[in-house]
Amino acid sequence: MDKNTIIGLLLIMGLLMGYSFYATNKAKKANAEKAKQIAEQQEKVKKEVEMAAQAKADSTAADSIKTTPAEVAAPVQENGVFGYVDSTITSDYVVNTNVATYHFSRIGGFVNRVEFPKIYRYTPKDQPKESLVLFDGKSSQMGFEFKLPDYTVVRTSDFFFAASTDTLNVQGDGEQSLSLRLYPYLPADSGATARAIDTTSYLEYLYTFRPNDYQFDYSIRFVNLSKYIYKNKREFAIDWSASINNVEKNYDYERDATTLYYMDNLNEVDNLDERASDTKDLTTNLKWVSFKQQFFTSIMMTKEGSFKKGHLEVVRPEEEHRPLIKNMNAELAFDVKNVDEGQFDMGLYFGPNQYKLLEPYGMNLEKMVPLGWGFFLLHWINRVAVIPIFNWLEAYGISYGIIILILTIIIKIVLLPVAYKTYMSSAKMRVLKPEIEEINAKYPKQDDMMKKQQATMTLYKKAGVSPMAGCLPMLLQMPILIAMFRFFPSAYELRQQPFLWAEDLSTYDSILDFGFNIPFYGDHVSLFTLLMTIATLVYTWLNNKLMSAGNDQQMKSMKIMMYIMPILFLGMFNSFSSALTYYYLLVNLITFFQMWLFRVLINENKLRQKLVNNMSKPVKKSRWQMKMEELAKQQQQLAKQQKNRK
Repeated sequence: MDKNTIIGLLLIMGLLMGYSFYATNKAKKANAEKAKQIAEQQEKVKKEVEMAAQAKADSTAADSIKTTPAEVAAPVQENGVFGYVDSTITSDYVVNTNVATYHFSRIGGFVNRVEFPKIYRYTPKDQPKESLVLFDGKSSQMGFEFKLPDYTVVRTSDFFFAASTDTLNVQGDGEQSLSLRLYPYLPADSGATARAIDTTSYLEYLYTFRPNDYQFDYSIRFVNLSKYIYKNKREFAIDWSASINNVEKNYDYERDATTLYYMDNLNEVDNLDERASDTKDLTTNLKWVSFKQQFFTSIMMTKEGSFKKGHLEVVRPEEEHRPLIKNMNAELAFDVKNVDEGQFDMGLYFGPNQYKLLEPYGMNLEKMVPLGWGFFLLHWINRVAVIPIFNWLEAYGISYGIIILILTIIIKIVLLPVAYKTYMSSAKMRVLKPEIEEINAKYPKQDDMMKKQQATMTLYKKAGVSPMAGCLPMLLQMPILIAMFRFFPSAYELRQQPFLWAEDLSTYDSILDFGFNIPFYGDHVSLFTLLMTIATLVYTWLNNKLMSAGNDQQMKSMKIMMYIMPILFLGMFNSFSSALTYYYLLVNLITFFQMWLFRVLINENKLRQKLVNNMSKPVKKSRWQMKMEELAKQQQQLAKQQKNRK
């Protein structure tokens, strides 16, 4: 490679890196501006809500002065229709299952805290383990608005919901339900001497749980409410919002993997932008909406019908707001028959974003697991081969590091014929090195490039060698390598699973923390990534050594690039899942063994003799070869014409 070529390659790399930094900074500024606008809008709405709440509180305080001591339960709404509040109890209703603990707010009746006692958030080694909390009462809200007969608009999240029990323990094999009811006061002309509750009319939230299921049923029931709320109302919009906090080791990766997913009535799954603030208004029917994180997800799904439309929003804050990752909001419209006997059935799922847990629901929920859905071959490799093998080995209770090793060996055995074909192709070209060098010596000038290529192809044709035979098997291996690139960082099974020096295979392994950030590399040293890079460089060196040598400048340039790529991967993969870099390391090590085995088993002297014998046989020219010869003649004639003009 000459000096100009090297300088050109370096300039191209510099331009690419410079453009990457420029585009990233530009995107960050745009995202920050968009997030600022959305935050300002939310702050405005928040202030309006606070002002309304303060006015309501002032009115309630004025009314409470007039009440007698016996009237502890006072209305919080000025009209008093849905104003009952049990001021003596403020704690949540609690439901315990085998997989999670759910808290339901007395004011609003919605799930405001989800905790997994047997699953832990990331904590450094020197700190005690903490059970993982998806969100708590301070960061979530759920409810919908409806009109009263006088057209006053109220929200369910402002009212007290009564229950028959404060704590529900779901055990055994059956189902158990928690009923939360919002009761109205009887009208003033009902004959009641005091403000009595009408127990025959209510809005009910019915939650039905199963002991070992992360999903539970959620039904909204309207019972005899036509005299208390605007009876011609048929469409409501449930408003669901949550602030998602950091629970994994790699804050940046978790933030980029967190966004809002949804499925429309055509069963098409889509999502909002993962790396920026984003909003979307949908007029089509929706089957489900999910606040999806890296390894966990919160889903609201319909049972039989669908949401009529939706407004979806994700706000990505700046890093200084840690541990906050994203603010999510979904406003979903639903219909009921009438407000006397209407019902809308849904399901809520709070749990791992794991393929084997989501796929059985039959609602395409598994498409939130990034398995390469954009390219059919990638997700088929993961779904049909990788995940079943992984789950089969997982059942034996062995270390996940050993599972990855066995999985890698199985994949390499399956690809053994492809690897053999690749090696044989390079071996055939290598044993023809003397003839290739003769052709290079015969056509040393750049003007004779076409003649040299024609002579080389003629040689390969006579010897029975196909230059593309080595490329095609390599292309067949690429989908598997990319499929693994998608599988390991998203595999919930690897979360917080240690192996060797890696404390968590789902994220990067750090053997040295710098305390400062190095551009394009990071603030730590990942040993698996370092070993993978060294192994890749060694493999590149061995592969180049075995390849046919010559003076072809393009081939030399390609070899240089093959050395540069592993160095780039060192920075790219330093913060990736250690399971992924460990897998790539194993691939290189097993490939070394395969190359040694092939070199021992294949006698290159006999192979050369076979090719020499092939060259002595007459060979019919292919159409491609004849076309190459015709192009060579045309090039020669053009060169002569240009020479004569001079």
